[in-house]
Amino acid sequence: MADFKRRFGAFLWSFVHATNGLRLSLRERNARVQAAAGLVAIALGAALNLSRVEWAVLTLTIALVLALETVNSAIEALVDLVTLDYHPLAKRAKDLAAGAVWLAALAAVVVGLLLFLPRLWAVLIG
Repeated sequence: MADFKRRFGAFLWSFVHATNGLRLSLRERNARVQAAAGLVAIALGAALNLSRVEWAVLTLTIALVLALETVNSAIEALVDLVTLDYHPLAKRAKDLAAGAVWLAALAAVVVGLLLFLPRLWAVLIG
């Protein structure tokens, strides 16, 4: 029983550390901008009465962008820990991580257009 309590306590602490990671991520300017865009999308989705499937797509899209931004920040911090000097591999690691966020953000724009544009068009036209 003591082993179970120890392992369960460690498991719970993993959530504390993960929550701390989310807080750290939201201190980053880009993550705050992306989170704000996600909140706007959520408000627009509520106003336009998205279906369950559309909510699922929107939620996963927002989470993907924020998760990749968090990974990008982690990679940047790790590279900075290893070296503050310019190195082409350090630049490559940072650029690749940023590129992943950029790709997800572009996909999020497409998802937003597919979800919202037809409904907004219908509202504007009549």
